[in-house]
Amino acid sequence: MADLHATTVLLVRRDGQTVMASDGQVTLGDTIIKGSAMKVKRIQRADGRAVLVGFAGGAADGLALFTRFEGKLDEFQGNLERAVIELAKDWRTDRVLRQLQAMMIIAGREQCFLMSGNGDLLQPDEDDALAIGSGSNYALAAARALMRHTELKPREIVERAMEIASEICVYTNDHFTIEEV
Repeated sequence: MADLHATTVLLVRRDGQTVMASDGQVTLGDTIIKGSAMKVKRIQRADGRAVLVGFAGGAADGLALFTRFEGKLDEFQGNLERAVIELAKDWRTDRVLRQLQAMMIIAGREQCFLMSGNGDLLQPDEDDALAIGSGSNYALAAARALMRHTELKPREIVERAMEIASEICVYTNDHFTIEEV
């Protein structure tokens, strides 16, 4: 997958809380098209628990994968791990899906996954962070430093780390969508 200059999505898990945020910038080439896009979505499962999905890359590709994931979650009666694994298999083997240029972070209260069309399906350590998109390394580094050297709550870590990323990455703005489970 080519380097995507798409967005920044950050997930932090700490003390049993999971918080995900994205910036709102949509960039086409070197032009900012929109500043308030929502790249983190919440899915309310039938059992009342929520799943968060954040995507980076082509907007249409990310939305197509989001819709496909919702279907997998329904198909497997809310079993998050099974839905993620089945989507990863489809994404890796289906000729059309393989062409999608996006990455996703999917998180429930107990589990979270980073998924790409390259076949990557990763889970972080218990109290850790994940990030995708063009500003991901900046947000991830800031989040890990804050996790190691402060007692901040996960939402505060996400807010501060995303602020830092938005100050460094030209493809990341400071209009954030933040969701928690």
